Amino acid sequence: MTQIDDPEEEQDDELFEHHRIVVDAKQSQVRIDKFLMDRLANVTRTKIQDGIHEGFVRVNEKPIKPNYKIRPRDVITISFPEPPRDTDVVPENIPLNIVYEDDQLLVINKQAGMVVHPAFQNWTGTLVNALAYHFQNLPQMEGNEGRPGLVHRIDKDTSGLLVIAKTELAITKLAKQFFDHSIERTYWALVWGEPVNEEGTINVNVGRSLKDRRVTVAFPAGDFGRTAITHYKVLKKFRYVSLVECKLETGRTHQIRAHMKYLGHPLFNDVTYGGDQIHKGTTFSKYRQFVDNCFKIMPRQALHAKTLGFVHPTTGHAMQFDSDLPDDFREVIEKWEHYVKYN
Repeated sequence: MTQIDDPEEEQDDELFEHHRIVVDAKQSQVRIDKFLMDRLANVTRTKIQDGIHEGFVRVNEKPIKPNYKIRPRDVITISFPEPPRDTDVVPENIPLNIVYEDDQLLVINKQAGMVVHPAFQNWTGTLVNALAYHFQNLPQMEGNEGRPGLVHRIDKDTSGLLVIAKTELAITKLAKQFFDHSIERTYWALVWGEPVNEEGTINVNVGRSLKDRRVTVAFPAGDFGRTAITHYKVLKKFRYVSLVECKLETGRTHQIRAHMKYLGHPLFNDVTYGGDQIHKGTTFSKYRQFVDNCFKIMPRQALHAKTLGFVHPTTGHAMQFDSDLPDDFREVIEKWEHYVKYN
């Protein structure tokens, strides 16, 4: 239950119980967020509500809404994707691709395959382990212990730009910009098919699936999940796939991946959201072989955090960064360009 935005954070296969509360038989009916505020140390109402929206808080093994009123003998469980452990981070000498650095912050271009922070099944080899080696005493946000310097995250298999805070002032001011949605973030995605509209806005709640917690799904009725807004623009069409720019207004777990699937255009080779299947084109052997070869070149979802813009925490100057597509992404695009030209 943290206020850090998680646009494309990887989710783990299971949740681990951290708190279990059995409501007293004489307890009066009060909102669950107020009830938990009185019983959990160092936690705000906003964090509790965020946890409820993300499905981390359940009552009698069922998801609930923040305005749920507890009843006598209710069993409240609070679970997270990682098991309880200490928050010590082991420094590791892992190279970092630093594109900018000053006394307040640094901007990193993360390669695909690197987990951002230690978590279940990934306690070492992460970006945070590398940061702990290269930088001393990075600040940590309240409620986000064990993740020094982080103000946002991207998924393990998503490449691209991240800003890291080096001081308490920087982490506070950058976190507020994320909270206010004033950070500028654009991603480039290769998606299946050609969207009907050249550009548009997807304003549809997303949240963890009620059936499979590993997956984020859209809730168009707005009854579950959290507000999620993605602005998209088609950059180039290749008949069977399209290169799309996605600008995040909010940052939710797997937001782009869930929103594009909701539109009927899952990300190319996104195993979690069905993008590793052929969604456009024939199934004859030559075409299938071509697609499989592209999958081998880029064995991950085709998503890259391309630009990042924010206001510097001390100078007040607007900072803007752009990153080139990684080799695997660029090569796959070139192959699609060649394929549609000669077939």
